[in-house]
Amino acid sequence: MRSYLEHRVPSPDSSWHRLNRRLDETIPFEWHHHPEFELTLTLNSRGQRFVGNHVAAYDHGDLVLIGPNLPHTWASREKLDATQPHIALVFWFSREWIEGLAGGSVEFAPIRRLIDEAATGLAFGSALGGALAVDFETIFTQAPAERLIGLLQILVRLAGAEGRQPLSSVVPQEMEGDRSRLDRVLMHLHLHYHGPLLMAQLADIAALSESGLHRLFRKHTQSTVSDYLAGLRIGEACGPAIGNAPTHPAYRSRCRLWLACQFQPPVPAPSRHDPAGLPRLVSTVTERSPHLASHLIASERCSGDLARCHRCC
Repeated sequence: MRSYLEHRVPSPDSSWHRLNRRLDETIPFEWHHHPEFELTLTLNSRGQRFVGNHVAAYDHGDLVLIGPNLPHTWASREKLDATQPHIALVFWFSREWIEGLAGGSVEFAPIRRLIDEAATGLAFGSALGGALAVDFETIFTQAPAERLIGLLQILVRLAGAEGRQPLSSVVPQEMEGDRSRLDRVLMHLHLHYHGPLLMAQLADIAALSESGLHRLFRKHTQSTVSDYLAGLRIGEACGPAIGNAPTHPAYRSRCRLWLACQFQPPVPAPSRHDPAGLPRLVSTVTERSPHLASHLIASERCSGDLARCHRCC
């Protein structure tokens, strides 16, 4: 499996695209990318959100702006109201279109800054997502000109929002020709990052030598395979401690950060006899201070025995 390229079908009365997606069973894991920006508001749903090498829990009101060609997906765990569907309200627009629209107006300078920041993906607070839910819903009932005004009003609100969170530490680069080799590796990493992974295995998936995969991955992600995988594992492990949300079932009976540091090749682990190595690694990946990283580790206990968790590492 690999990240698949989504294609938008042009509409004769609109310069951008919309989707009002309502799913009764689940929001499935569908790892994909596309050349447009994507603005998604998710309602009545909880689960995991994957953007680039960033993993986090999401909840009702999850609002994210994703840059072009940045692989992403959601995977739901439950609905808040079991009688209602999972809802994803999605807008797509191209860089050329939004830059052309905002480029000639100084009033839209905040929107230009916003889309520049969105290359890594941006998450906004669920409170803002909830506050904008009616605005999103209304756009699907409006005439084309009113829809455009509604989108611009939402983007202005987002541009002025404080506390927006950058997501992926990896920004995808434009690739000429077939990117299926890289996509196969990224898909495998996102589906299997909970378990042991070997560089030889990933190279086989890409049909490249290990050195060839390293060069390809570094060139197009500005990251090593090890750092990318570390971001996935530590993002998953630290997400519940930061966001007070449940984590992946595989972690429920074991120390989350113990699992995060049990790296096998291609990821070099901090010394299992050096507990100080883990806070430094968590600090690097989460962009939090070593002191806070230590606090996160201290809050994650598999059996109430912190010393046991530290000895594991």
